[in-house]
Amino acid sequence: MSGRHGVTSKARKPATKKSSGKQAASGRKAATKKSAAGRAAKKQAAKKQAAKKRAAKKQAKKAAAKAASQRRVFFFGGGRADGHAGMKEILGGKGANLAEMTALGIPVPPGFTISTDVCAEFNRRGQKLPVALKADVLTALANVERLMDLRFGDPERPLLVSIRSGARASMPGMMDTVLNLGLNDETVVGLAKMADERFAFDSYRRFIQMYGDVVLDVPHDRFEQRLDAEKEARGVQDDTELTAADLRHVVADYLEIVRELTHEPFPQDPQKQLWGAISSVFGSWENQRAIAYRRINDIPDEWGTAVNVQSMVFGNMGDNCATGVAFTRNPSTGERNFYGEYLKNAQGEDVVAGIRTPQPINDESRAAGTMKQSTLEAEMPKAYRELVRIYKRLEKHYRDMQDIEFTIQDGRLWMLQTRNGKRTTGAAVRIAVDMARERLITREQAIMRIDANSLDHLLHPTIDRTRAPAVVARGLPASPGAACGEVVFSAETAESRAKGGAKVILVRIETSPEDIVGMNASEGILTARGGMTSHAAVVARGMGKCCVAGCGVLSINYEEGLMRIGEHLVREGDVMTIDGSSGEVMLGRAPTVLPELGESFSELMKWTDKVRKLKVRTNADTPQDARVARDFGAEGIGLCRTEHMFFEPDRILAMRQMILATDLRSREEALEKLLPMQRSDFEGIFRAMDGLPVTVRLLDPPLHEFLPQAEDDIQAVADSLGRSVGDVRRSLETLHEFNPMLGHRGCRVGITYPEIYAMQVRAISEAAVRVAAEGVKVKPEIMIPLVSHEHELRDLRRLAEEVIAEVRREAKGSRVRPIIGTMIEVPRAALTADRIALHADFFSFGTNDLTQMGYALSRDDAGNFLPHYVDGGLIDADPFVSIDTEGIGQLVRLGAERGRAAQPGLKLGVCGEHGGDPASVRFFAEIGLDYVSCSPYRVPLARLAAAQAAIEASTKADE
Repeated sequence: MSGRHGVTSKARKPATKKSSGKQAASGRKAATKKSAAGRAAKKQAAKKQAAKKRAAKKQAKKAAAKAASQRRVFFFGGGRADGHAGMKEILGGKGANLAEMTALGIPVPPGFTISTDVCAEFNRRGQKLPVALKADVLTALANVERLMDLRFGDPERPLLVSIRSGARASMPGMMDTVLNLGLNDETVVGLAKMADERFAFDSYRRFIQMYGDVVLDVPHDRFEQRLDAEKEARGVQDDTELTAADLRHVVADYLEIVRELTHEPFPQDPQKQLWGAISSVFGSWENQRAIAYRRINDIPDEWGTAVNVQSMVFGNMGDNCATGVAFTRNPSTGERNFYGEYLKNAQGEDVVAGIRTPQPINDESRAAGTMKQSTLEAEMPKAYRELVRIYKRLEKHYRDMQDIEFTIQDGRLWMLQTRNGKRTTGAAVRIAVDMARERLITREQAIMRIDANSLDHLLHPTIDRTRAPAVVARGLPASPGAACGEVVFSAETAESRAKGGAKVILVRIETSPEDIVGMNASEGILTARGGMTSHAAVVARGMGKCCVAGCGVLSINYEEGLMRIGEHLVREGDVMTIDGSSGEVMLGRAPTVLPELGESFSELMKWTDKVRKLKVRTNADTPQDARVARDFGAEGIGLCRTEHMFFEPDRILAMRQMILATDLRSREEALEKLLPMQRSDFEGIFRAMDGLPVTVRLLDPPLHEFLPQAEDDIQAVADSLGRSVGDVRRSLETLHEFNPMLGHRGCRVGITYPEIYAMQVRAISEAAVRVAAEGVKVKPEIMIPLVSHEHELRDLRRLAEEVIAEVRREAKGSRVRPIIGTMIEVPRAALTADRIALHADFFSFGTNDLTQMGYALSRDDAGNFLPHYVDGGLIDADPFVSIDTEGIGQLVRLGAERGRAAQPGLKLGVCGEHGGDPASVRFFAEIGLDYVSCSPYRVPLARLAAAQAAIEASTKADE
């Protein structure tokens, strides 16, 4: 058959079922491929569009910020506001939220905010307001007058204002406030005509008192004494019982007090009052309590405060008026109950200052066991219903628990403030989890809501502050929790008393590893010396014991068994309470409250584990520590210190015999005694950590720490060795070092006495083999400490591998094979990490010693002067508490990068105290470490901080 162009074509065979199936499948595959490509293209286009939108939004935000920075005064009122909630940097928290509520249509008294930039300018100009501010303020004030239909300074219909501070971070009560500003001898008469005489003169006496205290530096007590005298003279308890005539007398005397102490009459010009109050509130940013609060809460000094000038509304005009404070959820428990207090016929400071006992706003707010009281819900149902509607709207809008302030004037509700409410850690966890379940926030946002450091308060016993005795001294809050017990001055006494059933507080000038048994037996530890990472602090945190360190006012006399704390004399056996969360020391017994973690905490921890990439191990030396840590979610042991095991009474003698042995044979005999003890320790730990890695650090401290000091101990060692006391003393002298922490310790002991490390490696390996035979999944890791040169690790690794091979042969082919790594804790090791990595399966950064050596600081002595560095602003934080990211952190980064460059699969971790510090954990996550290790009670903190670091990294990547 001819083709169209004369080309012969073969007849086409009919398609078989198999070939048509293939063609259909091929078509489906192509269609799927095309569809996937289409989806990918759409996804890519959507991504580009989202990126464009983000860029445009960012640009608009930048432009708005630039425009806002050029303004000094921001008005709010009548449903219109110049600012919004996102402008806290410029308007402060109070001003930003007043603007936001106004824009939402919530009833807010009109006013204006003077920006934080003016505060900065005020301070730069030697506490003088800029001249150009006056016109802006007067323009805004005129707008307030228009909305309120009142005039500032008008003797007939006076406008009164409040002057309040408002930093971007909440600083309750730290700065100053002036209420009822604008009153004078004339306007008080006009106010009396608008309302009633008693209310007018009550407001005037309040204003004179506040203005006198805040602006004129008249002691607050002088006014209070006069008011108390008037109440006593009239035979009344509360100021609400004073009549208008009584209050006239009080006002006259208040004015005279001001004249007497300032030698000037009280200012009658409202304009002068206004500028005096604005200057004073700006100036209160630099008062001592505000400075101290900023230091405690890490609020930067340069932030400054805004000043809010707002029309007064009155809760003290009569029985249909009230003022109150409420929380949209319970701030103590986190329960979803509207919770608050109010006072009828009062102003806001009456509630806050505790001048009168407030009443609950509803039945849910009533404290358990208290008498039934009248509630706002019952007394003013209409205002209460509106308050409920507004609080629900605010919580939904801000998506967080709100702390709100309100005033009811003549039955009308006004909102004076909303802010994210302060809450206990337990409440914070519950609120975050509940809000995520309610879909107000995401799980990631719930995780970010919790301050990781605050979890400490959940994990340790706390003092019941309602029944606590007076504080007699303060030290460093070295290990959180609370403890109460009899004072003892030695580890031996602590152990014996504890065995007899007593609860004891071990009080020492400073602790050493020799005190480990007594520390373990104690409820808490108190030391006169030492810092946050001193021996006492580190060991106490590992044990979950409460510890107050560096309490310098203690004068301890071991021989007489007594201690002086100022005027107090404390003898052994006296009862004492210490709070490791605050560093407070109390004489007498204070009841403690055990923490209840609850279901919300468990749920939050599950969410963190799904998000984080950084693993969290624990520092644990006993099976009990290991079990506690595992319950807290530890994923292995990152540091098991073997030296603590040798201080047990039945072991220390053999350890001393080994150290003081004069020949190899005697040393090996002593080590033979120690071998089964060490093996038993490791067996217990391996069982407790079934399926999880356990990193065991070989002997690290200087040998002199194990040597006897007391006469009886020296005699016991001499008898056991068959030597004279004098001979043993000479041996002790030869082991003395001038700087032992930089001397014969760590791997240097293993190099000079390889039999010591060989015994420890054998104990680890034999324990692993035995426990594996029981069906336990064992993952042993041997860590060689204080390596500074690659040849040290090379030779000690060879020694360890020989012992491991020998144990495996003896066990007839056991498959257990510990991996071998090192601690990077010497600066030279970090710098030469590429060479050291050739002999290591893992690195664990010992940031305690790395900080000591990098800073040339003794962590046990730095507590005497480091606080001055932090307080004086020389450094941001104690480098032993939070990693110095610019210095020591760069050694860690460098060591990690060079180690992995030489050996890509190298496992990297941290086992210093920084492993439990949230800020440090974030840094370690950022530089790509595999895990951190910390004390058992800090494991949840590290888990949360690791999750927060992962969320922050993901957010940055999306941007």
